[in-house]
Amino acid sequence: MASVYQIVTDRIIEKLEQGVIPWRKPWSSEGVARNWVTQKPYRGINQLLLSDGEYLTFKQVQEAGGKVKKGAKSEIVVFWKMLEKETEEGDKETIPLLRYYRVFSIRDCEGIESKVIPVDPKEHDPIEQAEEVLSKYKDKPTISHNDSSAYYSPDMDLVNVPKMTLFDKAEEYYSTLFHELVHSTGHKSRLNRKEMQGDASFGSESYSREELVAEVGSAMICTMTGIDHVTLDNSASYLDSWIRALKGDSRLIIGASSQAQKAVEYILGES
Repeated sequence: MASVYQIVTDRIIEKLEQGVIPWRKPWSSEGVARNWVTQKPYRGINQLLLSDGEYLTFKQVQEAGGKVKKGAKSEIVVFWKMLEKETEEGDKETIPLLRYYRVFSIRDCEGIESKVIPVDPKEHDPIEQAEEVLSKYKDKPTISHNDSSAYYSPDMDLVNVPKMTLFDKAEEYYSTLFHELVHSTGHKSRLNRKEMQGDASFGSESYSREELVAEVGSAMICTMTGIDHVTLDNSASYLDSWIRALKGDSRLIIGASSQAQKAVEYILGES
């Protein structure tokens, strides 16, 4: 009989081969990275490059009558522009051109007030099976809900996720929390996963592979707790974004699933 780990791996590969929906953050947040003037969220990779909040260009700050605080550092927003170029043979080809511009957070500006309308909190009941998984992770890191970002900090051994009230569904809250907890198993004091050591900067191969491990591990726990029917499509979408960064090989899931299984077994106290 196939194990639950193999079943999850097969289902994810099937989803990837069928094509998946664009990845989205499964929580609502007034803090999501957005342009202060238009209030439109930044798209694509910019949501990963920027902390949550509102941003303006230096010119926009001036036009709004504000001022950038002394010593404040700007952030980069990137976008692709398609250019039409004529080849030596006289044919036309379209090439992508990466452009960027710099923006400042309103936290680093004076005289700029937030335009964001606060999100109404959503009340959810805790899911018993998911809470049981959390109770089994004996040496788990500190879990906080201090802002509207989800991350694991190895230096602090701390997991932060948005409050459950910011998620449309409780299942999505737990899926996000499990993702970050799987990351935490790679800490040097636990499984000492190589993907968590060395060059783990954003976009590196180690970073991308670690994201596969974390999301497959989260999908495995979601299946065990019976909440995968809500979370699997979003997990497959997230995985697809990192597989593309690793040359598009969907079979990379197989390697990630082995690491993910070890992480899940550690969380459950089975290793």
